[in-house]
Amino acid sequence: MPETAETNLRAGRREWIGLAVLAFPCFLISMDFTVLHLAVPKITADLAPSSTQLLWIVDIYGFFIASSLITMGTLGDRIGRRKLLLIGAAAFGVASAIAAFANSASTLIATRALLGVAGATLMPSTMALLRNMFHDEHQRRFAIAMWINAFVVGGAIGPILGGIMLEHFWWGSVFLLNVPVMALLLVLGPIFLPEFRDPNPGKPDISSSVLSLFAVLFVIYGVKRIAQDGVGSVPLLAIAIGIALAAVFVARQKRLEHPFIDLELFREAPFSSSVATQLIATITFGGLYLIVSQYLQLVVGLSPLRAGMALLPATVVGIIGTFAAPAIVKKVPSSYVMPAGMLFTTIGIFAITRITPSSSLALLVGAYMIMSFGINIAITLTTDMIMTVAPPERAGAASGISETSAELGAALGVAIMGSISTAYYRGALGETLPAGLPADVARNAMATIGGAVKSAANLNDAMRSELIDNARDAFTGSLALVAQVCAVLVLATGIIVLFVLRRSEAPTILRSES
Repeated sequence: MPETAETNLRAGRREWIGLAVLAFPCFLISMDFTVLHLAVPKITADLAPSSTQLLWIVDIYGFFIASSLITMGTLGDRIGRRKLLLIGAAAFGVASAIAAFANSASTLIATRALLGVAGATLMPSTMALLRNMFHDEHQRRFAIAMWINAFVVGGAIGPILGGIMLEHFWWGSVFLLNVPVMALLLVLGPIFLPEFRDPNPGKPDISSSVLSLFAVLFVIYGVKRIAQDGVGSVPLLAIAIGIALAAVFVARQKRLEHPFIDLELFREAPFSSSVATQLIATITFGGLYLIVSQYLQLVVGLSPLRAGMALLPATVVGIIGTFAAPAIVKKVPSSYVMPAGMLFTTIGIFAITRITPSSSLALLVGAYMIMSFGINIAITLTTDMIMTVAPPERAGAASGISETSAELGAALGVAIMGSISTAYYRGALGETLPAGLPADVARNAMATIGGAVKSAANLNDAMRSELIDNARDAFTGSLALVAQVCAVLVLATGIIVLFVLRRSEAPTILRSES
């Protein structure tokens, strides 16, 4: 390639400043997923929501982000990604200000829903703009690593920053953190971010938009309800409705001259393999994180803060993994590196299967670090593949698909792995309950390990020690079983992806340029 052509491909100062601007909304969106959980006690005391309202206050943000991603990604392709980003930033800032001063549970629910829709405009817009700003493949991978880490850092800092705000101010202060950042985005965005839209978008299809939104919304709702309350007729019906709507959506896309989503993208091995890898990776990470967090607190006995700190090294190593991926693929094709990342992940997960109640904390921390390193390498490269395979004019829709798979995977991970863990725990503990245990204590202990620890407080020393030890053994066994399932899933996915990518015609993204 001539030197002048290479120079024209490479991003300059304006693009790198633009990347920093794009990191702002990514950081805040991720932070808003975690920060509200800390505020729940103060919200409950101030607004006195019913139990149902409290669930909606916590969950509706994620519901509307997940269900709106595909719609907003496609909308950005049509009206302009920078334009949609700025509209979303303004809506996010206004909704945050209203939420901060909400005087009723219903108002807070409504503003959290608006925050979810606004967040869904920001996520695919930022990802799609990277496709237009960074044309050099090595620079683009590094930019994607920065983009991913904005979400990682936001999720990690959210509880810390939220805790500081809640210690000194009222619960609404956590929402006001969003306002100055969104205002800054509105000022800097038009200066440093390019505009891009599909030059031939075709006629808008409202029906497809509605179908995609409600299909994902029903599935996510059903999966989250199963994770929270167990299998029931209502969540199963919701999932069935969502799947039916998705089938109607797909059938409609095949008939349209200008489809809402180009289903031909899934015929490209790098695209379909990357979406599948993201789904499995987030199922694994979401499910394991839920159970490992409980293990650290209820088996090892760490406080919530110390449990979070114990997983901090994995977060740091994961960040290193996202930056290592662009460097590695300069020498080794992505079609090898991505499965290698899944293999690293499998090794870390397999180490978790060896954990017992008496294991050193270092074993879990080390295993989680290996897993985090591998999974972040894989996610960085899958994101790059998705954005590169998709035509520039469809990058918004592709990013919506990518992020929807990640949101759905996280919800499925909690539901599926949580259900496996619960089933094993109840079966194992049911066989080892101390003789003469009061019925109410046995019922609470069988429900959750937290219930076992709490209920054991009123027992005599011998019975309390036996119940807690047996509950911890049962829960650790459930963690090992979930880790085994996750290891098989990840390893199988890595092997399949390796063969699929190597057998496909290798596009540019699967080759390294010297």
